[in-house]
Amino acid sequence: MRIAIIATVISVAAMIVSTSFVNGFQKIVAEKIFDFWGDFRIEHYEPLRSTNAEASLIEKNDSLVSFIRKNPNIQSISPFVTHSAILFKEGQIEGVMIKGVSNDYPKEKLIKYLKKGVLPNWDDSSNNNKIVVSNYTANQLKSNLGDSILTFFISKDGSSPKIRKMKIAGIFNTGMDVYDQVYAIGNLDYLNKINQLSSTSINGYEIHLRDKKVIEETVSGIFPHLPIGWNSISLKDLSPEIFDWLKLQDTNKFVLIGLMLIVAVINLITCLIILLLERTNMIAILKSLGAKDGMIQTIFILYGSWIAAIGIAIGSLLGLALCFIQMNRPFIKLNEEVYFVNTAPVAIDWVQILGIAVGTFIFTMIILVIPTAISKKINISKTLQFK
Repeated sequence: MRIAIIATVISVAAMIVSTSFVNGFQKIVAEKIFDFWGDFRIEHYEPLRSTNAEASLIEKNDSLVSFIRKNPNIQSISPFVTHSAILFKEGQIEGVMIKGVSNDYPKEKLIKYLKKGVLPNWDDSSNNNKIVVSNYTANQLKSNLGDSILTFFISKDGSSPKIRKMKIAGIFNTGMDVYDQVYAIGNLDYLNKINQLSSTSINGYEIHLRDKKVIEETVSGIFPHLPIGWNSISLKDLSPEIFDWLKLQDTNKFVLIGLMLIVAVINLITCLIILLLERTNMIAILKSLGAKDGMIQTIFILYGSWIAAIGIAIGSLLGLALCFIQMNRPFIKLNEEVYFVNTAPVAIDWVQILGIAVGTFIFTMIILVIPTAISKKINISKTLQFK
């Protein structure tokens, strides 16, 4: 009995921990993507453009921005530009895409990833030449906070690059190579001035939502109101490979749940079979006294359900305890270069936890009918004669 209970405890705890870890992983990675580039973007329609390539320029549209802001689900909308550049410092060079933002940009989305420094207040013209680079870029340039770097802005017309000295005001780290190895953050107006563009020229609008469950509905609702040649596109469509990979984690989660459920059931069945064999004489005596097969089978099913209930209860408490410990004092460390996070993230879904507990119990009760059916095969006369 103890082995069956322990096996059930371990299986249920493993199911709860694994689902919470997968949920947390999916949530944190998706959050990083949405924080850096918004939930969806409005830009020029270019179906053949790669994700990290510079988009065609469009002009700011204040009336469109006012219309979008009336939507109660819109948290923020801010313009952005992107400019290719080469950063140089003491013989070290690194190519980046500088993302230019204005003070409309929701700074809290990026501040959480800052490891050093600050996100400059670009309303102050003295901060125009300040730049925020990734930890990866800073390491490649062997530079640190406050260092000056030469920035070569690549001209789209093929002319000689424009050179400016910029100062590192902050260093960020999202843990995602697709951002850390590509982007730096600068001032939108300053970048436009260097590249001789008008102050109204942008590459698009970055939009954050309050409720991310309705991204597609919001994107579809805004699209008919866009100027001709413009497009609204969600980050899920811009980076499908990442979100498809995240969905694939659900498969791993369900496979693990299935395996743990099988382990728990097999151990419980084994325990009941052994118990039935040990109680053969008792079953024969009960039958000789008039007990029906159904009643005897019910007795053993109730006994099995008692074992399962204890294991599920203890396993649930153990799994939740491990999750809460990991949330408050992370002890499982990960390679951030591989998993995009440096500790195993946890997101407890109470509906899933309840589903695991109830589902395991129901499935176990159904399967327990099989071993308890052995009691029907016991022959009274042969058993008692043997006794």
